[in-house]
Amino acid sequence: MDADTAQERLRRWRLVLGGDPADGTGHTLTGQDAAMDGALGALYGKGDKPRAGRDRSAGLGASAPAVARWLGDIRTYFPSSVVRVMQRDAIDRLGLATLLLEPEMLEAVEADVHLVGTLLSLNKAMPETTRETARAVVRKVVDDLEKRLDTRTRAALTGALDRSARISRPRHHDIDWNRTIAANLKHYLPEYRTVVPERLVGYGRASRSVRKEVVLCVDQSGSMAASVVYASVFGAVLASMRSIDTRLVVFDTAVADLTDRLDDPVDVLFGTQLGGGTDINRALAYCQSQITRPMETVVVLISDLYEGGIRDEMLKRVAAMKAAGVQFVTLLALSDEGAPAYDREHAAALAALDAPAFACTPDLFPEVMAAAIEKRPLPIPDAG
Repeated sequence: MDADTAQERLRRWRLVLGGDPADGTGHTLTGQDAAMDGALGALYGKGDKPRAGRDRSAGLGASAPAVARWLGDIRTYFPSSVVRVMQRDAIDRLGLATLLLEPEMLEAVEADVHLVGTLLSLNKAMPETTRETARAVVRKVVDDLEKRLDTRTRAALTGALDRSARISRPRHHDIDWNRTIAANLKHYLPEYRTVVPERLVGYGRASRSVRKEVVLCVDQSGSMAASVVYASVFGAVLASMRSIDTRLVVFDTAVADLTDRLDDPVDVLFGTQLGGGTDINRALAYCQSQITRPMETVVVLISDLYEGGIRDEMLKRVAAMKAAGVQFVTLLALSDEGAPAYDREHAAALAALDAPAFACTPDLFPEVMAAAIEKRPLPIPDAG
């Protein structure tokens, strides 16, 4: 190993390990490296007092100017993906959430789904001077998510709706060959090793009238913040499709129907109230009362399943909906983070009702919905 390579390796280890006497690098940082280390140390350092050699020291305190400078520093030294992680850690580790109530501070942060969740949790305490800035931040994140998710969702669900409307006299390009072959196996001619397709089965074209009903039932407890954000965006996309009648219901110990706000997911999000208890049974009772065509309805429960209501009644409602023909989907989370802590006993009970509970990423959600609409097995991710 040449000297330059060795020095670069020591530099990287020094930035990772933080400069404690026991880190073993003996490397001194200068210039931009020292500034980067200071920004990291303000968040991840172990002590309150600076140590010799520009070692890391913890603490942004509650000083808005200090935090504003720090936010500017990390945006200078790190890529956006890292900045978002550091901001989230600062809010969690150093209790900086209340500083987001200041418009100047809010304008300085890098916006993402988790920041939106934090803002929603602060919604009731937010002064009017901050509210418009907060809405602008939420709007930016929502618009970015819609651009990312809209096309794929429409493509997956339009295809599913077309395939679910079978016709018996299809044009050539609309023939469903797998079903056609299965329907004509009795007409197999061994001497020609072929099947004579006397009856064709085709994909239908989804009509412009409502064909399917989707009910998104979303737990708005504090741990479900990212799921609430994504569910609101998907709800808006689904509501804009003529072939799907979409309803969005959010709940804690009370139930709120936000369907009339689905034309603007930002309004939906500011209509939620993150935190509080959980009564899944009450929420499902409301959803059940809104179902008019069970055979054409998909209910998506998004919850960590920590039930504060009546457990047995909750399970009876799920069983009743499934018996009536409702496609019931249980998502432990709708986010990029995977499965959160959840009630495993309730998850097992739902699985026994053929409603397995699993975490779903936003990228997988269109496929899950397409499978539910077509009444085929759900693409459940491998738990491993």
